[in-house]
Amino acid sequence: MAFVFVPFLVFVLLAGAVHAAAGDIRTFKALQARTAQLRIHGSTDIENFTAVIADYQRLHPGTEIEYSDLVARDIYDRHVAASARKDAVADLLISSGMDLQFKLANDGYALSHHSPATTQLPAWSQWRSEVFGISYEPVVIVYNKRLLPAARVPRTRRQLLALLRDPAAKLAGRVGIFDAARSSVGYLLATQDHQLGSMAGALQAAFGDDRVVLEDRVGPLLDRVARGELVLAYNMLGSYAQARIDGGAPLGIVMPEDYTLVVLRTALIPRAAPNAAEAGRFLDYLISPRGQAMLGRQVGLQPVMPAGVGAPLSPHAREGMRVRSLRPIPLGPGLLVYLDALKRRQFLEAWRSTVQPKQKAADQAP
Repeated sequence: MAFVFVPFLVFVLLAGAVHAAAGDIRTFKALQARTAQLRIHGSTDIENFTAVIADYQRLHPGTEIEYSDLVARDIYDRHVAASARKDAVADLLISSGMDLQFKLANDGYALSHHSPATTQLPAWSQWRSEVFGISYEPVVIVYNKRLLPAARVPRTRRQLLALLRDPAAKLAGRVGIFDAARSSVGYLLATQDHQLGSMAGALQAAFGDDRVVLEDRVGPLLDRVARGELVLAYNMLGSYAQARIDGGAPLGIVMPEDYTLVVLRTALIPRAAPNAAEAGRFLDYLISPRGQAMLGRQVGLQPVMPAGVGAPLSPHAREGMRVRSLRPIPLGPGLLVYLDALKRRQFLEAWRSTVQPKQKAADQAP
């Protein structure tokens, strides 16, 4: 079974398009007299998610939806802070920061939700009926096809390391990664690399030597690769890259053959959600056949339950090299290890010591 990206309408995320800034809030008015409200905090760009909201409102025309476009860390921090102040919280949290979502559930912030829809989810994509995977996301290397010849495209991390160390490649200042100190998704991926691969430390040092470009969101990095300002970017979310390719950007995607990390985009209904019933209906829609098809076709996210395919990320999926190389990050207590304050501080200190000093020195040079 080959792993493929599902094509979707490219107008939602064209290369070079103007994207909503983190923190952007939009209200989608009810299509008829308002009978319900729903507040969502989500890390999926509004441009991507608008089609999903519109489709849900066709089924529930009386529902008004407010969507706040936030980075994963802000979703977590805002919820914890609002809960401490006993302020109103969002009704549904949708985040690619699966570790932070799991921590919210572990700390008692999640409401259990049971429905015929949730019983259809694979066991690996939910936790105690509190955290639900709605899509999965392969983590890839993205490169500019005009700047990197096919023969030099790295297919493994070892090949990427050799490319980074090659002076002839002239990659100084032309490689991008997530800033692990500012991006919760970047931090999750960096810590997973250290748990899974022996190349992580050497790659980290090579990124520092090449004055890697750091960003806290995937969009700006991919835009810079598409424009040719960067040659490649590492540990990128695959659906965002595929969106730009479908929009005509000169990008290529590599799913590393040594292992390809896979993150779940998860949904959680807060225990204190003012409109928990409506949040449950929206969650059921997202994991229904119709909602899963919308996520794949219109948003470019890989459905957890693609029709007729089954669960390709289950431990029993063994067909084809690409499937064998997938390493889904387990939705479970292991996600809490690097969220420990001491562990996080130690990891980031080591990360900064190799990645940031040379990068900062280059930025400050006259």
